Amino acid sequence: MYIFTECVTLFIDKTLAASDNSPMESNILTQIFLPLALFIIMLGMGLDLVVDDFKRVVVYPKAAIVGLVSQMLFLPVIAFVLAIIFKLPGELAVGLMILAACPGGATSNLIAHLGKGDVALSLTLTAVTSLITIVTVPLIANYSLLYFMGTEAAAEFPIFKSIIGIIAVTFIPVVIGMVIHKFSPNFSKKMERPIKILSVFFLVFVVGMTLIETRSDILEFVRKAGPPTFLLNIITLGLGALASIVFKLTEAQRRSVTTSTGIQNGVLAIALITSTLGNPEISIPAAIYSIFMFFTSGVLIVKVILKDKRLTMRQMESENINL
Repeated sequence: MYIFTECVTLFIDKTLAASDNSPMESNILTQIFLPLALFIIMLGMGLDLVVDDFKRVVVYPKAAIVGLVSQMLFLPVIAFVLAIIFKLPGELAVGLMILAACPGGATSNLIAHLGKGDVALSLTLTAVTSLITIVTVPLIANYSLLYFMGTEAAAEFPIFKSIIGIIAVTFIPVVIGMVIHKFSPNFSKKMERPIKILSVFFLVFVVGMTLIETRSDILEFVRKAGPPTFLLNIITLGLGALASIVFKLTEAQRRSVTTSTGIQNGVLAIALITSTLGNPEISIPAAIYSIFMFFTSGVLIVKVILKDKRLTMRQMESENINL
């Protein structure tokens, strides 16, 4: 883990060495580009959703409950424990908590698809958690500010404004995407690939700009927040997999619950922090997490592909023996 963190630190150091960022560029990022990026990402998620996705919570209650409890309850608890154990500075601890409170987002759905998981379940978990977190994210953010940064910081946090902001950049675009999907399914299908490509581009761009904005102290932030952020990703992936095994979910359901639990919406965390708190340092854990997420997700997908390949080979050998 130490070597992994140092590699990320070196990468960021080389990337930001010659960077410069003006206040005007920062305002454009936080006030225009970041909300627009999140809006497009969530619109793309809505293009994949139908009303029946929400009904699956009732149709397949065990898988949905396991995924929801793992993501909504255990993630913030694990983040809180890691912040305490690593004695993170107030800003980084709050950032870690807000990240853990965010839903999975379009990235977890994409990874579930690439990892041959139950995509319908993944979409359901993302849709339901996105609705729930409209309220829970601001509340957890407010509590985290109070606990880690004191009453003054908590008093300055606009809970109502953050709720409205989350509705504007998550709920509304998802609804628009669902309406488009219902009345123009062919157009929705055609836009699926371009939107996914745009989503990945926006994620990389937002993370990069966040790191550039805090470049003066970024190396120190990475050394402090890197290990707990990496552990949050690994532990929650493991927790999702373990819970799925304990409750005897199907293989495809296990993969979706694992990715939904371990892959968070870093762009939403960054957008909420920059728009309501105006402190780029708090968004550092979300940016670092997004870098780690690509590595761990890649390993997870490769593992799944190799596992499926071995199973296919065994089935072929069994069929040949029977012949």
